[in-house]
Amino acid sequence: MDRTVLITGASSGIGEATALHLAERGCTVVLGARRLDRLKSLVERIEAAGGRARAHSLDVMDAADVRAFVEGALDEHGRVDVLVNNAGVMPLSPLAALRTDEWDRMVDVNVRGLLHGIAAALPVFEAQRGGHVVTVASIGSHEVSPTAAVYCGTKYAAWAITEGLRLESEPWLRVSTVTPGVVESELAETITDDTAREAMAAYRANAIPPSAIARAVAFAVEQPEDVDVNEIVVRPAAQR
Repeated sequence: MDRTVLITGASSGIGEATALHLAERGCTVVLGARRLDRLKSLVERIEAAGGRARAHSLDVMDAADVRAFVEGALDEHGRVDVLVNNAGVMPLSPLAALRTDEWDRMVDVNVRGLLHGIAAALPVFEAQRGGHVVTVASIGSHEVSPTAAVYCGTKYAAWAITEGLRLESEPWLRVSTVTPGVVESELAETITDDTAREAMAAYRANAIPPSAIARAVAFAVEQPEDVDVNEIVVRPAAQR
């Protein structure tokens, strides 16, 4: 699968697993995240296994930074085939805790970051008359649980924006949402509220590895150009 794939939030979790899996399957992966040291280590792992990868410092909250990420990949590789909008944060808390700074960060990363990616990639895809936008959402885009109201709101927004893009686009643009259930990741470590942290520990008792989501992303990306996988929900068999 000789494609150039850009992945945001690639320094850990689902982003890291997706980079490894797609590189193994022949893609050139262009990795963006704030933790450049971790990205460089990931690039070394991919190249040691015979894959092709590049690392770029990226803050998805900065629209200009995201444009430079996409345009830099285009300049270097001559084409951008897929953008995987994966960057996300999840500092859960009850609404009554009034952690407005954490609310703002979730909106900035999970929603504005997604929009910045779409805005940067669409002109490239339009010029190519081809491309694929993949959004990594969450089961929280379809259901709400206590302490997760704002997070679920941002992930519903991510789902809705991505679905809107699909409906508005010409057939040459493919648009997919990959919706994970409980996945092993660092997201829960960002929870500062004690109530939410305890609830999440119980909720995450059954989790699947991020490689399961990476395989779902690969499935959507690998389809023939006339096949558009609209959404895939992947969660542990024990999660109901």
